[in-house]
Amino acid sequence: MVHEYCENGLERLESRDRELVEQAIERFAEKGVGDVKLLAGAERQYRLRAGDWRIRFLYEHPDIIRILHIRNRREAYR
Repeated sequence: MVHEYCENGLERLESRDRELVEQAIERFAEKGVGDVKLLAGAERQYRLRAGDWRIRFLYEHPDIIRILHIRNRREAYR
C-alpha cells in the first residue's frame, strides 16, 4: 500500500512523536494493522490512532491512502 503525507503533518512533530506516527502509518500501510475507525459525518475518512496523535486519512484507491492531517488528540476532532 502506498501512502502520501500531507504538507504540514510530520515536519512539525518532535522526533520521538514523528517516529511513533511514521511507524503506525507504515504498519497500517504494510499489514493493515492499527487502531483504525471510520469517522462519522466525514465521507470515506478514517482515523488511525498513534499514542496521543490522530492521523486522518482516506483511501484514494484500494492500495493508496492519502494522509489528510496529523493532530494531537486534543485538537483532532474540532
